[in-house]
Amino acid sequence: MKFKRFLAALPGRVCLILVAAIVFIFFSNDFGLVDIQKTAIVLAVGIDRTEEEFTLTAQIAVPKGSDRTTGGTSSVEIEGRGETVPDCISDIYAKTGWVPKLVFCNLVVLGESTTADDVFSCLDFFLRNEYIPNSCQLAACEGSAGALLSSQSAIDDTSALALSKLFSDAAKKSGCVMTTTLRQFSTGYYGVSGSGYMPYVRAQTQENSQGTEAASGNSGSAQSSPGDGPTEQKIYSAEETAIFSAGKLAAILPKEQTFAFSLLEENVYTGTFSADGITYVVLKNNGSVELDVSDSPTATLSLDLRVQLYGSRDASMPGEIARSILTPEQEAKASRIIEDYLGGLWETCIRSGCDLLELKTKLYRSSMTDYSQWKDSILTSAAVRIAANVKSVS
Repeated sequence: MKFKRFLAALPGRVCLILVAAIVFIFFSNDFGLVDIQKTAIVLAVGIDRTEEEFTLTAQIAVPKGSDRTTGGTSSVEIEGRGETVPDCISDIYAKTGWVPKLVFCNLVVLGESTTADDVFSCLDFFLRNEYIPNSCQLAACEGSAGALLSSQSAIDDTSALALSKLFSDAAKKSGCVMTTTLRQFSTGYYGVSGSGYMPYVRAQTQENSQGTEAASGNSGSAQSSPGDGPTEQKIYSAEETAIFSAGKLAAILPKEQTFAFSLLEENVYTGTFSADGITYVVLKNNGSVELDVSDSPTATLSLDLRVQLYGSRDASMPGEIARSILTPEQEAKASRIIEDYLGGLWETCIRSGCDLLELKTKLYRSSMTDYSQWKDSILTSAAVRIAANVKSVS
């Protein structure tokens, strides 16, 4: 009888022992995790290079405080140098004692010196490291990536936060910026076309800005010291697009061609363009790139847009404002403007040798025979037909 009662109570006792063991292990071991006091939360990294080494600038988040006037996030920028990107990470650890954690890194900026060579000589580290999100944004910049991240934003606490706003979904839908992630860029790089793109960032000094003292700690480089005086506040733009072939920078698309490319990718909703003092807003965007090789290669760039009048430099009657409908002449003019944008985009791709529109990929998927024949000359041999149909929203 006692033995039966023992067997009945045994499962409960085993559960209590297991719970006690788990609680003991949980409170007595860190499971190999790094102490939070020794961890650096990296918001963004910038990569520059010379012939001998890479320079990685990590923007590290530093909480400012908890009250209403001093709350928020500031940053400090730390440089690491080495023959490879992992060496740069190790150098930062050796200098600071902080272990750089890249799990929260949502932006990788490549400087001019980095984009002049195959960018995957440094980006491959981010693919190999399983703790770095493949959804992190990529961007190229004018000048030094380290200098860009170390600059003081005029609109946000840190440059990384200000830049992330440029790459928001709303900015992408406007057609003003072509964003890309590590996953998307890697797919294009290793694909048949070997092409890719990323937004090209420029920084300019905010006029009439008073700046802040570099010693205040709001934001800035770890090398800043008291007495440096006021720092220039910067604003950033990413209306241009850097396009890559085989990992190297091939050309920079101006904002008109960036807008055309965004239309072909069907990204645009409520984006605007102007002609003859009139601004149009895109409310429906259908775009395609087709390739026909029945006789000789012919690429067709097609756009079908539904737009509305958005503004004019001349006064309009109340009825015209309420309808905001385009006249046939305005529709024809808007169509020609968009066709000019597409023509410029095509010429840039041909001149730079960048298969941005993925003609080789389309050829590869359609016929291996045609691919073998035209893969090396498709960009220079293909004719182009451009058709933009811009109509007013009824």
